[in-house]
Amino acid sequence: MADVEARFEPRRPLDLSLTFHLIGAGSWRRGDGQDFWHATRTPQGAATIQIKKSNGSVDVRAWGPGAEWAARHAPVLCGEEDDDSGFAPAHPLIARLHRQAPGMRMPRTQAVFEALVPTVLAQLVAGAEARSSYRRLVGALGEPAPGPVDLQLPPSPQVLARTPYWTFHRFGIERRRAEVIIRAARSANRLEEIVTMDIASAYRRMQAFPGVGPWTAAKVAAVALGDPDAVPVGDYNLPHMVGYALDGTPRSTDERMLELLEPFRPHRARVLRLLFLMGASAPRFGPRMPLRDIARN
Repeated sequence: MADVEARFEPRRPLDLSLTFHLIGAGSWRRGDGQDFWHATRTPQGAATIQIKKSNGSVDVRAWGPGAEWAARHAPVLCGEEDDDSGFAPAHPLIARLHRQAPGMRMPRTQAVFEALVPTVLAQLVAGAEARSSYRRLVGALGEPAPGPVDLQLPPSPQVLARTPYWTFHRFGIERRRAEVIIRAARSANRLEEIVTMDIASAYRRMQAFPGVGPWTAAKVAAVALGDPDAVPVGDYNLPHMVGYALDGTPRSTDERMLELLEPFRPHRARVLRLLFLMGASAPRFGPRMPLRDIARN
């Protein structure tokens, strides 16, 4: 039996699969159908939450010391505060994708440090390498989540703050990224405070941390804050994807990407999510970014 059970009625169409599609790092698991499990560290302690669509309602069950907090904030996690009422794209592709995905919301986890760690690990490396490093980090330094399913909690800031940088090497993480995570862990409370700030102040606070630039801040804001306008400038592939999808050009730049996305403001992140959901990509002309083995160096 769950420690806390709740239910809410979505005010607009809600597709949990589309909503949670891009935030499934490590602590998420899809159950049967519209049934999702999430392990997290809330302000009240560790929690596992199950979110399930049932006859138009959303049933919520939660376990652990943070169960009450997790259940109470489940609507926010599911994007109930996301407002797309002003989103009426004129571009035919984006308009079509928007019609085809009426239940896609911008979720808001309100877990800033949890979003930051896998984002830092994705800095300047191939996606497969970053995901592998995060899985190994969670497996070694995390802990079992409360509840009836086999999920791992992400490592706590306290554990990461006292972990020496060389320990990260066995997870494929070099000193630079390790030290970004360690420094952020030592000031995790200041990071978590950004959920109470306006979006501009939140970005300034994040980018005041060493090693957190515009790309990292935008990635974190999209997940933790549900920012519908977050654009990660400085991405290796994103400008090409956007340019090819919106302009038909196989190679583009950050500047051109921002020009193409400008008409969609303040919903640029929503446009990016729609493109990711359709599997948009640009033609490849060069080799893929190589995978590295830091642990062997």
